[in-house]
Amino acid sequence: MQILNHTTVPNRVQRPLKVMQFGGGNFLRAFVDWMVHVLNQETDFNGDIAIIKPTAGGDYAELKEQDGLFTVVLDGIKNGELVAEKTLVTEVQQVIHSYNEWATYLKLAETEDLRFIVSNTTEAGIKFNAEDKFNGEPPKEFPAKLTIWLYHRYKHFKADISKGCILLPCELIEDNGTALQQTVLQYVDHWGLEEGFKNWILTANHFCSTLVDRIVSGYPSDRANEIGQELGYKDELLVAGEYYHSWVIQANETVQKELPFAQTDLNVEFVNDLAPYREMKVRILNGAHTSMVPVGYLAGIRFVKEAMENKEVSHFVESLLLEEAAKTLDFPDDVKNKFVADVLDRFRNPLLKHQLISISLNSTSKFVARLLPTLKDYNNAQGKLPKRIVFGLSAMLRFYKGEFNGESIALNDDKQVLQFFASEWQKVDDGPSSLSTFTNNVLKNASIWGEDLTQINGLENSVSRNIEGIETEGVAACLNKL
Repeated sequence: MQILNHTTVPNRVQRPLKVMQFGGGNFLRAFVDWMVHVLNQETDFNGDIAIIKPTAGGDYAELKEQDGLFTVVLDGIKNGELVAEKTLVTEVQQVIHSYNEWATYLKLAETEDLRFIVSNTTEAGIKFNAEDKFNGEPPKEFPAKLTIWLYHRYKHFKADISKGCILLPCELIEDNGTALQQTVLQYVDHWGLEEGFKNWILTANHFCSTLVDRIVSGYPSDRANEIGQELGYKDELLVAGEYYHSWVIQANETVQKELPFAQTDLNVEFVNDLAPYREMKVRILNGAHTSMVPVGYLAGIRFVKEAMENKEVSHFVESLLLEEAAKTLDFPDDVKNKFVADVLDRFRNPLLKHQLISISLNSTSKFVARLLPTLKDYNNAQGKLPKRIVFGLSAMLRFYKGEFNGESIALNDDKQVLQFFASEWQKVDDGPSSLSTFTNNVLKNASIWGEDLTQINGLENSVSRNIEGIETEGVAACLNKL
């Protein structure tokens, strides 16, 4: 079978180079690069991509061998229907190693049409390193490389404000755009670069904070041959992900006009404040995962898909989201309901093999970040406890015994947290403590929850009753009573 390269696409179009991308991993290729392809197909965007290798190791050899070509395979549920979409992305025009091709990398700053800079250098990628040098060897950190590139552009175009860039970091940290700008400015000061450059950074460039969402599983080895037969070529960079995608960008009207996403069906939204959208994602998507794990696991379920196929567990998750979590969010009902529907469709995706035990990592701290604020807000607004979130907390406390129905549970959390739960459950098994005493000891442990949860009226009694019900009746029966 023919290997994918330029001979496979003899009529490939070469467009103006408009996007510089730090990183060529699975996520950016199946998210940003796929979106640029859609923009080119459906709008007058007319832009190609230069991918920069930001770290010293590796060289993106396969990407170069395939002339920047790769196929994105998207599977999922759209409006209740199973969809499978295969897209050949032809937009990657250059692949540059920032260490081995430093001069080529800097030369890219002289590109007239280059306007957008995208990055995904992991959560640790946006940081300052005082050992990075302005001259000499390429600096280690991505923001340092970016600062030098921007300075080269600033000098080449003689401080022309029209030659600034729109930066769209995808790193999963809060206010990633602001963090990137502050780190760049830190390097400007550290290297003693002129005040004019600093002003150009602040006035000619747009550092946009963004929130990205798509599960990208990578190379689908179990069905790569089948897909290759269907496509008619072998693609070593085949990348699979879910159909669902969301990109929320905090940006002004200038950025919105230059990125014509509104002319497509892409789920991209421009907002003035990213915080509420981050809160919706955390409370609904992440909150659903955190509550589903112990409830589903104690019900004998091991995968997210199986949880959504179980009548009691799926009803529990859907009701928790619509009747409890959504009520604490300041969005129109149609926006919240659509987000919930999308989340449930994603959970039902038959091709995503997502294990509950893998999601259970650090469940206690996840509850504090994802569900405790919802519980408290709901309680304050409604004058009563959200019974499903409370049941999820109860199931988590029982889950943290490390066994259920004679089967051990591979708990994964902070060592002190696990030791505390083991000690408290041992007291119950040995007789000195009752379930009510256990519940009191656990909920009042502020080192786990950040506060004494026994101070929340009615919570302690509800959790104790739920744990007793799980022990005597089982999860399914308890869920039916809810």
